Order: sequence, then C-alpha cells, then structure tokens
Amino acid sequence: MTAAPPAVPDGRVTVVPAAGPDRGPRPLVLVLPGGGYRMTADHEAEPVARWLAGLGVHAVVLRYPVAPEGSTEPLHPAPLDAARAAVRWVRSGGTGLAVDPARVGVLGFSAGGHLAATLSTVGEEDADARPDATVLCYPVVSLEAEAHEGSVEALLGPAADAASRSALSADRRVTGSTPPAFVWHTGDDDAVPVSNAVRYAQALWLAGVSAELHVYPTGRHGLGLADDAPHVATWTTACAEWLTGLGWR
Repeated sequence: MTAAPPAVPDGRVTVVPAAGPDRGPRPLVLVLPGGGYRMTADHEAEPVARWLAGLGVHAVVLRYPVAPEGSTEPLHPAPLDAARAAVRWVRSGGTGLAVDPARVGVLGFSAGGHLAATLSTVGEEDADARPDATVLCYPVVSLEAEAHEGSVEALLGPAADAASRSALSADRRVTGSTPPAFVWHTGDDDAVPVSNAVRYAQALWLAGVSAELHVYPTGRHGLGLADDAPHVATWTTACAEWLTGLGWR
C-alpha cells in the first residue's frame, strides 16, 4: 500500500528551491518571519528565502498561526505545533525537493526567532521535529527577563503566570541536544533588548553547544536583511560563512 503523503503544516507555506544545478539532496532552512505573534512580516519572509536559495540552500517560509488583533485567548501551542509539523513535512519529502533530512535548519526573526528557538529546544519526544541548525535574528528569547511583553501577551494571553513564562523562555530549555546556532542582534534595539540574544548564546555555551554571536552597535529592530544598514547587513555574509563551516554549502 502506498503511504499517505505528509500533511502540510498549519499556516501558509512558500517553497523556494535552491539556485544552481541539481547536485543531489541539499540542506533546507525553514524561515519564520517576525511580527510579535500578531502578524508575519513580509520583508522577513520570501526575500530571506530567496537569499538562502542564492546560497544553494532550499528554503520554506512558514506563515505560522498568529493571534488576531485584540484577542485575549492564548495562542500557544498553535505556532509551535505548526513549526514542528513543518519540519516533519520537510523531512518526509513534502516539498517535492531533494532535501537532506539531516540538514534541516530554522531561521527566525524577532517573535519568529522565539518560535525558532523554542522549536530548537523541543524534548526528545519531538526529536524528529528538532532542526539541525538555528539562525536567530534579533530574537525574543526570554519571556521573563527584559521580555517583549507584546509577544508574551499574544502567545500566552494577558494573564500569563510565571510558570508559563518560564516554560517558554528558550534559554531555560537548552540542553546538550539543542542544535548549534548563529545569533545576531543590535546593541540599541529598543523593542527587543539584546540581552535576549546573549542569554540564548550563553545557554548554548554552558550546555557545550556551539554558538556564534554577533552584536552590532546600532540598528533599529526589524531590519531583516538590513539592506538599508550596510554594517548590519554583513550578518548575511557571516551567516553564509557559518553555514559553509557546517558543511551546508
């Protein structure tokens, strides 16, 4: 009997194949745009996937479920469920592309960075949904210390208790099984403090996991590929070199 095709994850999916000649199974990166868990930002979606494709890496943009404006109902676990399903869908051949299932990464911005970090720190029961590498761009990490309260409220509702905040603070979830990460932020980000990025990198180092952290002195929140901030835009070159070091290019 022919196996049923893998289910498409909840949310809107855009598949962007790697550029260049066919050379067998390639790595794939799942792109998670930011938006405070209220929306998904267009400039952190397909443009980023096309940049990855230009590096010779397949990409999938996932516009995961978000909280309707004005909603007070907790959104969790819908985004994480969608992200886990997306990784499983990719590894099961759902994209129709030649993907190396051992080289499936995740890249997230801001609240999408929180989702990427949360996905990267799932337990062993979800090991088949855990990515093999993580890229975090000005991420929300802690829901406790210097938290982005808009993301917390959208994800957990306005009455989020301390236990719920702790359980979804990605720095607290890191173990030795968490994948290596490339993390960047700007030092004067006035929306999501740079301490979030530092906390995640420190947690990885303490767990014996490789992490590369870049902190740029200045730059507004939400820069994406940072085309209008030349110094910060060097993050794409540094990230490409990091992917090369992983053997993904």
